[in-house]
Amino acid sequence: MRTPDHWYRPPGGLARALMPLARLYGAAARLKTRIVMPQRASLPVVCIGNITAGGTGKTPVAIAIAHRLAALGERPAFLTRGYGGRITGPVLVDRDRARAVDVGDEPLLLARHFPTIVSADRPKGADMAAHSGATVVVMDDGYQNPSLVKDAGLLVVDAGAGLGNGLLIPAGPLREPAGEALDRAAALIVMGDGHAADGLVTDARRRGLGVVHGRVVPTGDGAEWRGKRVLAYAGIGRPEKFFETLDGLGADIRETQMFADHHAFSDDEAAGLLARARDGALALVTTEKDLARLAGAGHSGALAELRSHSRALPVEVRFDDGHALDQLLKSRLNAATTAGAYKAF
Repeated sequence: MRTPDHWYRPPGGLARALMPLARLYGAAARLKTRIVMPQRASLPVVCIGNITAGGTGKTPVAIAIAHRLAALGERPAFLTRGYGGRITGPVLVDRDRARAVDVGDEPLLLARHFPTIVSADRPKGADMAAHSGATVVVMDDGYQNPSLVKDAGLLVVDAGAGLGNGLLIPAGPLREPAGEALDRAAALIVMGDGHAADGLVTDARRRGLGVVHGRVVPTGDGAEWRGKRVLAYAGIGRPEKFFETLDGLGADIRETQMFADHHAFSDDEAAGLLARARDGALALVTTEKDLARLAGAGHSGALAELRSHSRALPVEVRFDDGHALDQLLKSRLNAATTAGAYKAF
């Protein structure tokens, strides 16, 4: 789905009309938490999560965290439910042969970096990670899933968007009340610029949580995009952030096209994008996640042509205080070793 406009405006008629559904959503989430007994995995679990639905940069953060863990001597494995895919798992993603229709788009991106397991049953997925030789699980989703004990919960929030209107889905963007999410967190990661999340930052610090600032930046200097005439398209939580990044690199953005997050492109849509690019003599550029979604085996015709004619803008996350984040991760892993039957780190 696309992010509804009313989520990031002061609560109006539509938001108020949806409040009964929001209350049901919240009640169902709390009931699930009460009736599900979390299981402890046989290795530590670091969970990257959102309070809000989509658009915070959670997957790039998860990749950056996994690389930091690897630099600390760990062997991370990603665990995800594989949103948008039809396989429930547990299954180890084959980075060369897996298709988005089977495992989802984010696992294809994660698997380029470290072993990635898709599993709707998180405890079974964690067991597979342990048996595959990992020393730590990095969950790219599942913060609100109570089935697995998390040894370090890292909440990601967008500094420019914050918590929107502060209401639960579908009246607003919240997956759960902010205070309840912070109660289970080890740290808050604030992405980008802005002051919309200042209240949440204050609350996190009041609770004694670490607060780390980061930003998604293009990999390299981006010189190749300066002055380049492009048609930019994206199917992510907040496509406008991708367009802003391109604009900041000096790209000459002549046309844009937004799709819903995790959008499955059709042949007609691919043909339309190709025709617009040809007519305007424009280069096609998209996100790494969108290109990964297009890269699955079995595509043909316009989809294959769109994939071959599109370039992704590679990005990475940089943290303002990486040392503090490393210390936090080491502290939580050491605490997990003391609390559980894990090997010494």
